[in-house]
Amino acid sequence: MQSISPQDLKNSLNNGQYQIIDVREPYEFEDFNIGGINIPLDNVLSSVDQIDVAKDVVFCCQSGNRSKAIVMALERKFKLTNLWTLEGGVAAFKELTA
Repeated sequence: MQSISPQDLKNSLNNGQYQIIDVREPYEFEDFNIGGINIPLDNVLSSVDQIDVAKDVVFCCQSGNRSKAIVMALERKFKLTNLWTLEGGVAAFKELTA
């Protein structure tokens, strides 16, 4: 499983290299997000058509646990190889902006 550090993601947010998918619940996404789209964890497997296979896709959640679980599931079920998780989740990213 590939992962990206919060600092590396922050440094590359504006270059369009990554699609960001936040798997937290909508209320969590509304509270604070790093951009991208919000697809709650329970809906990701049925929303695989929203994953951009032409880009590297970074999945994020609050701490990294949910995103790791869904990346493993997507890799197994759909054989996707362009998936990443955000190390430490949105919480770690938010610390960079505090």
